[in-house]
Amino acid sequence: MGAQPPAARVAYPVPVTTTTRPPQRTRSLTGPGLVLLAVVVLLGIRLFSPSIGTAGLPDVVQDFLTLAISVVVESLPFVVLGIVLSIVVEVWVPVGALERVLPQNAFGRRAVISLIGMLFPVCECGNVPLARGLMMRGFTPAEAVTFLVAAPILNPLVIVSTAQAFGWSGWILPVRIVGGFVIANLVGWIVAAHRRPADLLLPAFEARCRAAVGAPRGLHRWRQSAAQFGGETATMMPALFVGAGLAAAIQVAVPRSTLVAIGSNPVLSVAAMMLLAMTVSLCSNVDAFFALSFASTFLPGSITAFLIIGPIIDVKMIALLRTTFRVRFLVLLSVVCVLFAGAVGLVMNVLV
Repeated sequence: MGAQPPAARVAYPVPVTTTTRPPQRTRSLTGPGLVLLAVVVLLGIRLFSPSIGTAGLPDVVQDFLTLAISVVVESLPFVVLGIVLSIVVEVWVPVGALERVLPQNAFGRRAVISLIGMLFPVCECGNVPLARGLMMRGFTPAEAVTFLVAAPILNPLVIVSTAQAFGWSGWILPVRIVGGFVIANLVGWIVAAHRRPADLLLPAFEARCRAAVGAPRGLHRWRQSAAQFGGETATMMPALFVGAGLAAAIQVAVPRSTLVAIGSNPVLSVAAMMLLAMTVSLCSNVDAFFALSFASTFLPGSITAFLIIGPIIDVKMIALLRTTFRVRFLVLLSVVCVLFAGAVGLVMNVLV
């Protein structure tokens, strides 16, 4: 009679443990909290003392503040939207409603999950809390990771913006869409093949999943939603500020002119654009227009590699992923995605 409920498929035992909440709370209020406070202070100085921009701060500091703030302003709405959607999925969608429409075959299930991103206009920042909500609902790490990698490339705003920027010229749009689907399912297959995928998660978050899977739904859903929003915000926001600061620091340290100078080389141009994508940390909803400014200098394969790797791996995204996954998963994800995007870019530079 219908599909099996998700709790039977997930490698999380049902027993509830609550001992992990105090460490998580302490972690979110110490190091990342101090970074958040520092960035807020700098933001206040920048906004309320405009004269300091020319009189007291060196140009490199001004550039750092401008870049860091722009990354935060660009990403913040999508992070909040992702948190809200994760709450809807975890708290408000009835148990079994999503699972009944998904295939029972593991490969087919992940393939369909990778296409669900077409229903959510959320960039990579918002997909991290949404993927967390899927795992707390009972989806396996492999399924959540498949969605996490595919959704920033396959969501409707990204497809429309890429079409507006490049159209069908140079095969950039279709290769980006197909490449996003393939790399998402490749990463999902690798995670599923892991002997214990739950080991790729941070212990505190794995404990939250064990507590959530199979737990009865509370009657006070609004109160539960508010508590969930507060907890996810406390986890995501410090990581967003840390990632924005790192992205700004790298951009200040690495001159963009150095990257542009090697744009005509079919091999080095791919490496340069991938490096650029991982450092500028653009939202995937607008990265196509940024890449368009390099179209006259860089080869089509280089642009495509930029558009594939950027939404999956950049310094801001790594900081957000670190709230959920262990370092070993981040290394695995980075290696697989860099090799895949690099191979796609090189093949396109030879054939197109």
